[in-house]
Amino acid sequence: MHVVATAGHVDHGKTTLVDALTGMHSDRLEEERRRGLSIELGYVWTTLPEVGEVAFVDVPGHERFVPTMLAGIGPVPAVLLVVAADDPWMPQAAEHLAALDALGVRHGVAAVTRSDLADPGPATERVTAELARTSLRGAPVVAVSARTGAGLEELRAQLTRMVADLPAPDPGADVRLWVDRRFTVRGAGTVVTGTLPGGTVAPGDEVEVDGVRARVRGVQALGAPVESAHGVARVALNLVGDGLDEVDRGSVLVTPGRWQPTDTVDVRVTGDIDALPARPQLHVGAASLTARVRPLADDLVRLTLDRPLPLRVGDRALLRDPGSRRIWGLRVLDPAPPALRRRGAAARRAQALTTSWAGTGWDGEPDLRAEVERRGIADVRVLTRLGVPPTDPLPPGILAAGHWLVGNRAAGALARRVAALVAEHDRARPLDPGVPLTALAERLGAPSPEVVAAVLAPPLQVRGGRVVSAAAAPALPPEVERAVAAIRRDLAAAPYAAPSADRLRELGLDPRREAAAAKAGLLLRAAPGIVLLPGADREAARLLAALPQPFTTSEARQHLGTSRRVALPLLDHLDRAGLTRRLPDDRREVVGPR
Repeated sequence: MHVVATAGHVDHGKTTLVDALTGMHSDRLEEERRRGLSIELGYVWTTLPEVGEVAFVDVPGHERFVPTMLAGIGPVPAVLLVVAADDPWMPQAAEHLAALDALGVRHGVAAVTRSDLADPGPATERVTAELARTSLRGAPVVAVSARTGAGLEELRAQLTRMVADLPAPDPGADVRLWVDRRFTVRGAGTVVTGTLPGGTVAPGDEVEVDGVRARVRGVQALGAPVESAHGVARVALNLVGDGLDEVDRGSVLVTPGRWQPTDTVDVRVTGDIDALPARPQLHVGAASLTARVRPLADDLVRLTLDRPLPLRVGDRALLRDPGSRRIWGLRVLDPAPPALRRRGAAARRAQALTTSWAGTGWDGEPDLRAEVERRGIADVRVLTRLGVPPTDPLPPGILAAGHWLVGNRAAGALARRVAALVAEHDRARPLDPGVPLTALAERLGAPSPEVVAAVLAPPLQVRGGRVVSAAAAPALPPEVERAVAAIRRDLAAAPYAAPSADRLRELGLDPRREAAAAKAGLLLRAAPGIVLLPGADREAARLLAALPQPFTTSEARQHLGTSRRVALPLLDHLDRAGLTRRLPDDRREVVGPR
């Protein structure tokens, strides 16, 4: 299916024309038919032989219904602009065209209607000239008469060429449906309609509407039930769930967990920036809400919205001043910007955005490398929800750390800070070299220890959950080396007769020095105050394997030739090391290498 919106001044024949093209009636309200004036959005469709089904969203042309018109054209990729041959160029035609230009709509056809009542030449020339100043420059202009049928075949041919050139949407894309109509059907419940730009919806799908979870009970397209609908398509969805009473035009239906609602967004505005009011109306999709403007620099501004919306990098929308009826286009640059708290922050933010988009240009595609560099450290899940998913392989200079991506500049700065902190720690505590990863992450404000580990540069490395310097391995103080040598001599004849507390004090081995010697691999520390030679635990397991299994603590003590003071913590250490297993009756058995 393809979807085309109409645009044009009131009473220039938009509804009559699409009705003639489709053989249907888009005005569904009694008041519309009585007054000959479209008030709400209308929907009709036809089949064009070479491209298939084409649905038309017929929008009202009266100035009082501009918000309704914008709700109709907002999500639609193509337009049929209608201008009457027997009327001059009119204000609503200009306003509708300005809105289309602001939204960057590039696919369109113009129809000069009522060509049986006046010479279509002057109107055709004026329309062509007006289009040339917009994103629709070069669009074909066709003179038609819905009453006589003149020009309708040519119009169908031009519509066929236009929709054939539309980019193919991704059926696997995340769903975002801007609701343009909501009503209740007896026996079915809530029904919402809208233009599905991409993705797929099917009965049974879980969706989210303005933060409320719901389930799709049924799907209709072109007035008939379907097993699924793929964008681009006009769809009606029957929803079930609690809390749907508040759903209305401007609500947004999305794939759960795949979008990032935001009420603060940095954008680039096109139009006379000096005339932009402080609180314009933002029109995006079918939604209309008030936004508060904070200038950053030049044409870059920050918008604070009345309510969160699921926006992505690259989205197009427009701002409108209801008083002057002026329109400004905008493109979303960052839907998750940092707070601006310090003097000069706005100017620095503008510079960061300008630098980030310099590679692709303001109208280019979002660039993953630039996004990560600007953010420094970015959550892959958030980037995906913002419309900048990771690529495989990653761009050069981007580091992956779990579900985090780290930019080159941020990685370098973080690595230098880690090196400084580790060096500072090692100078202050030479007997306890290295800093735990978790402590560094907390100290540096990094989102996870994985990020710290990813940015390390030689000679720093992770060892036992600590960041240490491979080149550092500082020698133990001489007094500790002498104490260790004395213990080796003491244990030479009786390897499990651990030195007493008095002996450790005599040797100057306080708990800190004792732990340092154990960390250096010079001693085995079964427990504070219980030190043996390195490898004594595995040798103990080998000796205990000779006992009948299982064995008691007393049997182990006697077999190793040691005291209960040493045997209890040594056996606990063997349990923790996986060399022995403690049974419910407090006996043990050897389970490790024998």
